[in-house]
Amino acid sequence: MKLPAEAIEMSYDYQKVVSQLTQNGEMLLGKAFQIPENERGIIFGILAWFLEDELVAEKMNIDLSKGILLSGPIGCGKTTLFKLMQNFPTKRKGFGIISTRQIVSEFMQSGYEVLEKYSRGNFSHDIRTPKTYCFDDLGTETTSKYFGNDCNVMAEILLTRYDLFKEKGIITHIITNLSATEIESQYGNRLRSRMREMFNLFGYEESLGDKRR
Repeated sequence: MKLPAEAIEMSYDYQKVVSQLTQNGEMLLGKAFQIPENERGIIFGILAWFLEDELVAEKMNIDLSKGILLSGPIGCGKTTLFKLMQNFPTKRKGFGIISTRQIVSEFMQSGYEVLEKYSRGNFSHDIRTPKTYCFDDLGTETTSKYFGNDCNVMAEILLTRYDLFKEKGIITHIITNLSATEIESQYGNRLRSRMREMFNLFGYEESLGDKRR
């Protein structure tokens, strides 16, 4: 995703917003947090989504009713960015970040109730309350078994969350190293088709190096 080519009207002072993001990044990482030129479009677009800036969203073709699917190579900073947004002072903060491998591990121990936990939510006063989640590292988990029964855990969760998105506008975010073709290969065309409806697609360039080294 690239920055708009021309000057656009904005609802916020993004110079101040990015300055706050940079400070938060330094606190989180314990070192300098910099935004390279080739990543500014992604950062700007994601900030606009979390700030619900309709003016910028319209210019950048971002649907504020959809969640975010952020893809890119290992170590490019995808999870760090979502951790920063998790506590950024907007109405959309406070979502949960959970590794798909952890979800599969919970499923193998506790079974199908885990599918409900991460889709329709746990019971509260006999009512299930869905939560906004960011599923991290989609594609690193494997098909799991519970009492001998195979289950593509994340596919089942995402299909249910698609229904919740259509019915109630429940938001989901995804972080993944997979390409669109790899997602279809691992989860099937049915889910990939629904994911197009659920997510705004943001992608880091594959040439980016691992920032953790």
